[in-house]
Amino acid sequence: MVTAAGTDPAEDPQAAMAPESAAAAKKTLPHTWDEARERAWNVALPLPAHVVPLATALGRILAEDVFSRLAMPHYASSAMDGWAVAGSPPWILAEPGAKLSPGQAVPIVTGGLIPPGAKSVLRSESGVISTDDDGLPVLVLGGAARPGEPKNGQHIRPVGQEAAAEELLIKAGTVLNPAHISLAALGAMDELRVLGKPAVKLVLTGDEVVASGVPEPGFVRDAFSPQLGSIVAMMGGSVVGLQRAADNLTSMLDALDDDEDDPADVVITTGATGHSSSDFLREAITALGGTLHISHIAMRPGHPTLLAELPDGRFILGLPGNPLAAIVGLMTLGAPLLAKLGSLPRPVTTEVACGSPIKEYHGPTRIMPYRLVYGLASPCAYTDSAMMRGLAAADGVMVVPPHGTKMGETLTAMPLPWS
Repeated sequence: MVTAAGTDPAEDPQAAMAPESAAAAKKTLPHTWDEARERAWNVALPLPAHVVPLATALGRILAEDVFSRLAMPHYASSAMDGWAVAGSPPWILAEPGAKLSPGQAVPIVTGGLIPPGAKSVLRSESGVISTDDDGLPVLVLGGAARPGEPKNGQHIRPVGQEAAAEELLIKAGTVLNPAHISLAALGAMDELRVLGKPAVKLVLTGDEVVASGVPEPGFVRDAFSPQLGSIVAMMGGSVVGLQRAADNLTSMLDALDDDEDDPADVVITTGATGHSSSDFLREAITALGGTLHISHIAMRPGHPTLLAELPDGRFILGLPGNPLAAIVGLMTLGAPLLAKLGSLPRPVTTEVACGSPIKEYHGPTRIMPYRLVYGLASPCAYTDSAMMRGLAAADGVMVVPPHGTKMGETLTAMPLPWS
């Protein structure tokens, strides 16, 4: 839930010390940022490989080698429009489909089956239909014919020119591009076995959220539906559904219900991760018999980000309702979770040299958007948990420990999903 002022109570350090939150903290200590990243990676297993039609295989990771089911091409074919010929000119025109004897020719188009007895193809621009002494039509070389044309085998694509039957075409582990898909089709494949790709359902909460226009006081714009699915795709997920949930338990339970038509491996929610009277995600997880792998993280912003698992194996990634906090939570937990499920490499962190001293902060780790200025990472302005202006101008986010940092000190950083 996001308040009318745009602040998630769980993002407020003072609100986090309310009796209800303090009681929860005694039961479950927050994970450090490093622990949370590690757990999000280790808690999942890669999804099983499965078969998909060629039309939906683009961008997927091939699970097994692809071998041609036939020679490519599987018949001798013409590389030109013209005539299939046997022997030397002039050539008498034979009936289509007949075996050619020396001195005979038959019209042929590009890709056409080379008839038996044909030794080469004469290009259409190199031949002319004339008549012999008896007035019968014959094919002769035209003025555009090159010396020695046609040579034996010229303009004929022999069987297996591109690949022999059972030859390796595409190696396992390849990220399939359009050329791979076309190659598989030419190899007579109708479907391909690919590694699993996590299907993601988005659940957006907040009675105060409006989808368009200028919101009235007490309401806020929807900052998630225009971009959250795209970020999920950048991280290796595939969005299969989007649903809005009202700020009540019944609506939340309905949104978390499994969709048999479009089953999801991961449900990503926004808002409702705190402990206020309008936050029902944790209660819904408990009601569904779920297990909280990560209850909250010792970081700002994004402290109430959670990761849970339902009895049916679906993961729930609960993101805070404030935009910057949500994206920090998604980068922290969503990136490793989706990568592991999708058999992708573990998301890497980088290092940056801090461009200015950052004071000690009596609290958790801070995740700060930065800009590179002369090779140094300088904190961006406008980086409150409800703001996006700082992140929009950022080159990455850096992980600042509670004790702060000195100018020039090396810090861990996360690249932006879209960088």
